[in-house]
Amino acid sequence: MTYNFDPDRWYDNQRALLEHRRARGEIDATQFDEELERLGQRYDEMLERLRGPFELPGRSRTDVES
Repeated sequence: MTYNFDPDRWYDNQRALLEHRRARGEIDATQFDEELERLGQRYDEMLERLRGPFELPGRSRTDVES
C-alpha cells in the first residue's frame, strides 16, 4: 500500500487557513497565536505517530507476536 500523505503540506495548508481567517477578521492576533500553537502541537503529535510502527487500535505488539 502506498501512503501519500505529506504532513508538511498539511501544516502549510492549515497555517494558510489561519492566516486567511486572521486577514478576514474572523480571529484576532491573540486567537491566531493560540490556534497556531495548537496547530504546532497537532503537527508534532502527527509526526510522532507517522514515525512509529503501525498498530491496530486495541492491540499491542505482543498480541501479534504470540
